[in-house]
Amino acid sequence: MEKPRLHSRTTSEREPPRLRVASLSGPRVAGLLVAMLASGLPAAAQQALTWEQVKARFEAANPALRADAIGIDEAKAEEITASLRPNLTMTYLLDQLYPFYTNAFSAPLGTASNIGYRPFENALNEGTLSYLHERRHKRELRLEDAKENTQITTSLHSDLERNLIFNLRNAFVQTLQAKAVLLLAEADLEYYDKIIEISRNRFKDGDIAQVDLDRIELLRVQYEVEIQAAIVNLRTAKIQLLQLLNQRTPVDQFDVTGNFDWSAALQPLDDFHQIALDNRPDLRAALQGIEKAKTDHRLAIANGSTDPTFSVDAGANPPLDPYVGFGFSIPLRIFDRNQGEKRRTLLDIDRSRETADASRAQVFSDVDSAYEQLRSSIALLKPYKEKYRDQATRVRDTVTYSYQHGGASLIDFLNAQSDYRVVQLAYLQLIGAYLTAASQLNLAVGREVIQ
Repeated sequence: MEKPRLHSRTTSEREPPRLRVASLSGPRVAGLLVAMLASGLPAAAQQALTWEQVKARFEAANPALRADAIGIDEAKAEEITASLRPNLTMTYLLDQLYPFYTNAFSAPLGTASNIGYRPFENALNEGTLSYLHERRHKRELRLEDAKENTQITTSLHSDLERNLIFNLRNAFVQTLQAKAVLLLAEADLEYYDKIIEISRNRFKDGDIAQVDLDRIELLRVQYEVEIQAAIVNLRTAKIQLLQLLNQRTPVDQFDVTGNFDWSAALQPLDDFHQIALDNRPDLRAALQGIEKAKTDHRLAIANGSTDPTFSVDAGANPPLDPYVGFGFSIPLRIFDRNQGEKRRTLLDIDRSRETADASRAQVFSDVDSAYEQLRSSIALLKPYKEKYRDQATRVRDTVTYSYQHGGASLIDFLNAQSDYRVVQLAYLQLIGAYLTAASQLNLAVGREVIQ
């Protein structure tokens, strides 16, 4: 069956000029949109960025991510502190000074020249060097605890990056969707302008009334509003992307490109569960927290032990009588044996285990919810791709053809135009919802499993 064509009826001839808009209807509209999106809208100063390029710039320049990465370096610095040994203690003693002492009364007769002020005559010089010896592997446990803290900090940084990349991906998808909606609005306006041109010719030929032409021309403002709204949405999405990238590039000079499409292929739910268990950084941090809690408990037990201090001293008794001595001191831990920390760290192990169980349950919940959203988006997209878009195109073209030949009313014509726009716009919005659900699933499993 030959496809209906749009005609402008004149009084002098019955073969009207054709409205050449077939390339903008049906599946060709989607093909045109995908092709234009793949090449990107023209940018004034730079090439349109792909998702991988946007992601690389984000990881290199996002201030929140860079600030959090400093925390990893701080944690590594704490490892240095934890591995340090106690410092030696040096003490010097000058004792047996007599500031008001003279030997005038003890000097022999006839030796008056030896009488004088001698406060250091009986001075005792002594130097002591002491060292605290830590028992029960306290230093090794502190270092192990610091390393485990670094691992947790690294996992939490990865979790922050996971969430920020989800926000970045959403902004990227919104930009692609805004570009697709703008292209659709421009294509609809181009199509409608040709309808207006033919309607004006029909009015000149007396085929339609002035009121019908006015109503057709007035409807054009809706297309203009849709284009302006799409432009605002596109610029807003670009601004959000620029904020995440920490760039000051003018909006008109910034653009992205990507595949704004969907796929019906979907792995089984259990596969995503396993991927999430292997990759979710927040779950990994919770499991690492259990090991750190165990180390904290061992360290608390070690800190309850007694550490002796060994010392060696050397000095000289007056006048010059050198000596050497050795000693040690040890606290008697009768009352304080670190009982509170031992109990607290033991309870913290149970708390960390419960936290890990809660994180594992949250992982399954996140994956299940994202999977259902993605599955629902696919279920909605299938009939649009297989039937609704083509039906909307056929209805629009058929009613338009019928209206041009007097077989349909103006209301039917306007309704057909509106239905076509609604269906095509709904399809683009569903693709955006699909890509957003895919991003949500990537967030839930901890890595990009759906591009």
